[in-house]
Amino acid sequence: MKPRVVLGVGGGIAAYKACELLRLFTESGHDVRVVPTREALKFVGEPTWAALSGKPVSAEVWDAVEEVPHVRIGKQADLVVVAPATADLLARAAHGLANDLLTNTLLTARCPVVFAPAMHTEMWEHPATQANVATLRERGTIVIEPAEGRLTGADTGKGRLPDPADIFRTCQDVLRGAKGDLAGRRVVISAGGTREAIDPVRFIGNRSSGLQGYALARTALARGAEVTLVAANVGLPDPAGARVVRVESAVQLRDAVLAAAGEADVVVMAAAVADFRPVSRATTKIKKTSDDPDPIYLTKNPDILAELGEVRRERRQDGKPYAEVLVGFAAETDDVLANGRAKLARKGCDLLVVNQVGENLAFGRPDNAATVLIADGDPVEIPRGPKEDLAGIVWDLVAARLV
Repeated sequence: MKPRVVLGVGGGIAAYKACELLRLFTESGHDVRVVPTREALKFVGEPTWAALSGKPVSAEVWDAVEEVPHVRIGKQADLVVVAPATADLLARAAHGLANDLLTNTLLTARCPVVFAPAMHTEMWEHPATQANVATLRERGTIVIEPAEGRLTGADTGKGRLPDPADIFRTCQDVLRGAKGDLAGRRVVISAGGTREAIDPVRFIGNRSSGLQGYALARTALARGAEVTLVAANVGLPDPAGARVVRVESAVQLRDAVLAAAGEADVVVMAAAVADFRPVSRATTKIKKTSDDPDPIYLTKNPDILAELGEVRRERRQDGKPYAEVLVGFAAETDDVLANGRAKLARKGCDLLVVNQVGENLAFGRPDNAATVLIADGDPVEIPRGPKEDLAGIVWDLVAARLV
């Protein structure tokens, strides 16, 4: 059976973007019913929604009353997503009002609900809106953080509707089996690969694309977590709802992760961190000459995962909470499990995700396979599949360790 999705549309100028979101759902095989508010129909008319969805469209509980739509639509849905969600609509949802078909649907839905807010920055930042968002999140509802950028008129700031493709990816993660078991948890994830500058043009780096780290971030968001994503040289769109901190080098990544880890319940070190960096960096481009080039002397980079483990050990000795679950990643080319077990022993983490890398393996690919080594348990094999599947299994293991 096709997943049944209710697309609620609030009365904001961003309503036109929901047409693209509707197309993404229908073209990927979802059964979509559009439920706009009365105000939304002033931006995009009923014929447009009906033509794109192939279903009747109404904002009123009084239409087709013999089918009891105000109860049936919500009860039969596998997912309700509201995009755009205006400040008014968030307020009505938070307070349980039911004065149109969409708010009735929200009250009767027993499936996951996702709100994608869109409004002016001042409206989003107002204490009333923030209180309503907090109330909805406390109930297990997923409220995506709005994007920053151009708003209505000449204004810019936070409040822009996230890209429809990002909203769609979040909804896919939810439909894939999100359990809400990370609701209220603060998660720090590193992703990508660090670059260590040789001169203003060249660097020492690696092949990590950040795909696995971003899959972990999207899955955690779909399961209700508050996510800080420390991204090293990643060219992917920001996961909707994540706080993204961009870094380049291993030292910068270390500083960003340690700064965020103090308030985190879970830290996942999925980034590929360079082991070494040049002792010195040339201030101008190194020119090619007929002479042999000068050697580049290297020094060790900080071992961020080991440092996190040591900080956690010291904090716990002092009776202070710190990173209830610590997850590391180990990319190996040979002796994969032996090297992984040695790393697990010296890093001080709870879980170590060990995978083989190399030609057409892991880096830059949409699929991955791994063995999760567990400090106090048996290893878990993850067969090759989409990186989202691996992310889901990792979060299952993490959630089981959270108190």
